[in-house]
Amino acid sequence: MHNLLIKVGLRFEDPLDERRFVQGYVLGGRHLTQAAMLLGAIIYCAFSVWDWILDPVAWTRSLVVRLSVAALVLLPLTAALFLPAARRFAEPIYLIYCVVPGCALSVIYLIIDRGFEHSTAGMIIVILFVSTLLPLRLPSLAFFCLSTWGFYIYCETYATYLTEGLRFVNNFEISFAYILSLYAVGAREFRARRQFRTAEALRIEKERSETSLIELRKTQGQLVQAEKLASLGQLVAGVAHEVSTPLGLALTTTTTLEGELNRLDATIQSGQVRRSELTQSIARLREGMKLLFSNHHRAADLVHSFKQVATDEADEERRSFEMHAWLSEIMSTLQPLLSRHGHQVRVHCDSGVIVDTYPGALAQVIRNLALNAVTHGYRDGRTGNIEISVSRLDHQRMRIAVSDDGVGIAESDLAKAFDPFFTTRRDKGSTGLGLHIVFNLVVSTLKGQIDLASTPGQGTRVTLDLPLRPEAPLPT
Repeated sequence: MHNLLIKVGLRFEDPLDERRFVQGYVLGGRHLTQAAMLLGAIIYCAFSVWDWILDPVAWTRSLVVRLSVAALVLLPLTAALFLPAARRFAEPIYLIYCVVPGCALSVIYLIIDRGFEHSTAGMIIVILFVSTLLPLRLPSLAFFCLSTWGFYIYCETYATYLTEGLRFVNNFEISFAYILSLYAVGAREFRARRQFRTAEALRIEKERSETSLIELRKTQGQLVQAEKLASLGQLVAGVAHEVSTPLGLALTTTTTLEGELNRLDATIQSGQVRRSELTQSIARLREGMKLLFSNHHRAADLVHSFKQVATDEADEERRSFEMHAWLSEIMSTLQPLLSRHGHQVRVHCDSGVIVDTYPGALAQVIRNLALNAVTHGYRDGRTGNIEISVSRLDHQRMRIAVSDDGVGIAESDLAKAFDPFFTTRRDKGSTGLGLHIVFNLVVSTLKGQIDLASTPGQGTRVTLDLPLRPEAPLPT
């Protein structure tokens, strides 16, 4: 029988799954089941009116039976389910609740005069109640059916007034009621088990997915860390390469100056100083000092740029400000530099754009983009137009676009434009850190997105999509 139930899908092979299913199936709607049990006790007693109609003389005895069953069995079993210890035996409680009144009903039909002539309706009502309102599994319902039908047939043998035809009709109708109830309960249990299997499969898959997600995040973190270390190595190599050149020249110049000073000192000590020699020495010393100054200044600029790359955004002061007025202040510092080279700068900014962000980082981004356009967009003394526009996209985002009509960027260089130390003008003193600094500030500090578009010969456009508040995530 056990194997048969497993094959038809009415039992699980795993005992643990079976216990968990039974617990959920039997106690899943416990409060509703208790309400149905209370209603069943009331209806069981209310049918005493039917007994009174059939036999007013024996009505009191049938009423005593109904009230006794309700008071001693139905109501106590309903109340017992409030006790946590009794819930372990919920299914036996349901079974007793069904079997006792079902068998007592056959006794009532013996008490009432010619009661078995009207017994079919009462038995079908009990069967209907049990199969629809109580969470009995198929084996328990089968036990209920066999026990109550067997007791019914036994009590029916004492009804000598029944003809064989009426006895057959009663049992025929009741048997079909039992069969239909068995089918209904079996189908309901089968669906519940299938849903349980689906829920278990989803739970297992969810746990597996969560485990995979945790592993994926660990792997992602390791990859990000490896990428950071690789970038750090590249940055260190770039620092060493860029700073070593001016410092090396400064060291060479210092050595040369030291030799020149020693020669000048020896000449002075000899007392034979000629004006031409003194003039040449001073000229060489002045040239050396210029070289020292320019190379030290170059090294200082490089160190300052490197510090900008590694600036901790936590130290950046944040405040709320209106973009139009703020941008006017920024452009007032840039305008003399840009105008000196003959460039025209046009600024368009929507009024009323209030942001709560890091003005220092944002100012550095705009300055770098404008100066990058001047340096790389207009070579060999060319002049052109630079346009900076600020517009509000919605209540959470704004867009800043910096565009020029310069020479543009080659398609092969677009993908590398934000890489550290990538530049096409290293011979002109560029370090390749300008756009890299911009990218870091936009993504890390300002929590935005940056896009670079360019067509050779037609200019370049850099678009920044920034949240009005940095913690507001941008849609992907």
